[in-house]
Formats: sequence, C-alpha cells, structure tokens
Amino acid sequence: MPITSASSSPRKSRLRRALLWLLLTLVVLILALAVAYSLLNYKPTLDARTFLQSTEQVTVTKTKHWIAYEPVDKVGETTVLFYPGGLVEPESYAPLGLSLAERGYRTYIVKMPLELAVLAPNRATELLDLAPEERYVLGGHSLGGAMAARYAAEHEGVLEGVFFMGAYADPKADLSGADLQALQITASEDQILNREAWEEGRSRMPADTRYVEIEGGNHGQFGAYGQQKGDGAPRISGEEQLRQTVDALSGWLAELRAPAS
Repeated sequence: MPITSASSSPRKSRLRRALLWLLLTLVVLILALAVAYSLLNYKPTLDARTFLQSTEQVTVTKTKHWIAYEPVDKVGETTVLFYPGGLVEPESYAPLGLSLAERGYRTYIVKMPLELAVLAPNRATELLDLAPEERYVLGGHSLGGAMAARYAAEHEGVLEGVFFMGAYADPKADLSGADLQALQITASEDQILNREAWEEGRSRMPADTRYVEIEGGNHGQFGAYGQQKGDGAPRISGEEQLRQTVDALSGWLAELRAPAS
C-alpha cells in the first residue's frame, strides 16, 4: 500500500482557508471601492436627464463612448467635441449638448473611463476617424479641458480650435505656437479652478485667445450636477450660466476662420 503523509490533509485545509480569506478580502475591497466611487462622482440632476431625449430640433443618440446631439437643421460648419470634468458623469452636460445643437452645431459629449479624461485623453480620435473631412473643435470642463488641451497640442492639424470651461492648458500642453483658435470661459465665483495655475497657463495659449468671464457663475454650473464640494456659491442660476456659456461658444464658433480653399 502507498504511504500517505498524515500532515497532507491539514496542509490542504489551511491552503483552502487562506485562499478563501484572500477571495473574501478581494470582494470586500472591490465593494468598498465601488461604494467610494459612487460617493465621489457627480451625477446629473433630474432636470439634466430630460435633455437626453430627442426633440423636434435635435436627435440624441447614446453610445458606449459618447452622447451625440445632431441638429435636424445643421447650420454650423464645425462639430463640437467635449470632454467632461473629472468624476462628473457625462449626462451632466446634456443641457450643454442639446443647447449647442439647437444653435445648429453637431455636438458630442465624450464618455470617459471612471469619468476621468486622463484615462482616455485620445478618445476624440475615434470620432475624428469617423468623418475626417469634417471641421472640429475640442474642449472641456475642468480636467476635461486640460486633457483637451493636451490632445490639441499633439493633434493640431486635425482641429480648428480648442475651448476651456473652468480649465487651463497645463505644462504638457503648450499651444502658444499652435495654429488654433482658442476660447477661455471662466466664472467669477469658481473656487475649484486654480487661479494661479490658470494665470500661468495663459502663456501657453495662442496669442489671439478669446477670454470670457461669467459674472456670478461658479465651477459646477458649467455642468448640471449640483453644488460641487469646495466651490463658491453662484450668484446666477444654472440656466443663466448655461445661456451665457452657449452664447460665448456659439459666437466663437461662428467666427472661426473659414477653411482654406
């Protein structure tokens, strides 16, 4: 008869218990991270969600990587690509997307992994590749604006311009010599934007950058996700800040240089 070790069975039992504890620890860790993420990210308001439905003027299409707003009567020559702010769900910018499309500009709100544009800064390429003959501008809010600037610095030839909402070009995005038109929109009560870094970032912007400040607006009202922790209290409504933002964007878009013939 073969000789068996008396300690073999206890060793296997200890190994199984260790693996079980490891599995349980991983499950608890994953659940804890999921709960933390749910608490940290910013979700769209109930009102913002109403802007995710098609209207008589705009067709809304939701895909894995973006929310598309297609005007029925397209008047703008330029398509708008938009990167959301960090930890902000893309649906929070639905009012912006629909409002721009109502002005005649096809608009894409780009979705990001874990709502962080830094994890997919080149996602705009997917849209540009679908219709390379189109004219595009790329912009974003907060972290999304910073990542849009980095993309623009590396892909200058495929964009007409870049725009910022409560954001700036960081040291990895020098646009000072770029053949791009730029728009900078800030808000007077924005307490999230690092003003010192923003001022420093002006030296990395094109010389003819247009600057617009929304008096009474704050950081969070560039989207529709409620009051952001650490932000200033707004002195105007979210609807008014949206109107002024869309006015600034659509005015800038209308004045973009005509394509070379």
